[in-house]
Amino acid sequence: MIRKFLAFVLILNLTACAELQGVVDSLPQGGVLSNADIASGLREALDMGIDKQVSKLTQTDGFYKNELVKILLPEELQKVDKGLRDIGLGSLADEGLKVLNRAAEDAVKEATPIFVNAVKEITFTDAKNILLGQDDAATQYLTSKTQTALYDKFHPVINNSFTKVGADQIWANLINKYNAIPFTNDVNPDLTDYVTGEALKGVYTMIAVEEKEIRTKVGSRTTDLLRRVFALQD
Repeated sequence: MIRKFLAFVLILNLTACAELQGVVDSLPQGGVLSNADIASGLREALDMGIDKQVSKLTQTDGFYKNELVKILLPEELQKVDKGLRDIGLGSLADEGLKVLNRAAEDAVKEATPIFVNAVKEITFTDAKNILLGQDDAATQYLTSKTQTALYDKFHPVINNSFTKVGADQIWANLINKYNAIPFTNDVNPDLTDYVTGEALKGVYTMIAVEEKEIRTKVGSRTTDLLRRVFALQD
C-alpha cells in the first residue's frame, strides 16, 4: 500500500514538472526553450515594464497628469479641500494636491535599482509560475519581492521631497487655514505615510499595464525571445 502511495506521489510530481515542458514541446517554431531561456524572457519582460512605465512616473506630471495613478486626497483631507474651495481658496487647494504628486514623482527615482535586483533573482520556478499564472502574476511577484524595500526607500525620500517641492509649507498653510475655519474639526494627517503608500500603488499599477500589453498583444513582444517565451501562455 505504501509503495502504491509513493508511486502515485511520484507520478504527480513528474506530471507537474512536465507541464511547462509539454507546452514548450508543442510550440509551432519547433525549437525547445531551455529553462534559462524562459527565465531570461520573463526578466526581459519585467525590465521592459520598468524601463517603459516606471520611468514615466519620475517625470514632471508623471503622477499628476496620469489618471491611472494620480494621487488624490485621503478621506480626512477631502473636507479640507472642500472647505478651502468654499471660502474661495481653490487655487491653493489645487497646489496642495499637485505637490503631493510631485513628491511621489521625486521618490520613484529610487525604485529602479530595487526592481533590477528583484528581476535578477527570478528562477525558472518563478518564471514558470509567472508565465502560467494570472494576467498580473509578474506584477504580484515584484510586489512580494520589493514592497517592503521600496516603502523603506520611499518614505524618507518623500519626507525630504515635501521640503524640496515646498509641500510641507503649502500643507502647513492649508491645514492651518482650514483649522481656523469656524465649526470645523482640526486635522493633522500623516501625509508622508499616505503619499508613500500611494506612490507604491502607482508603481505597481504601471508595471501591470506593461505586463498586460506583453501578455495580450503580440506586437508588444519586441524581441524574438519575448515572442517565443510568451507564446507558451497564448
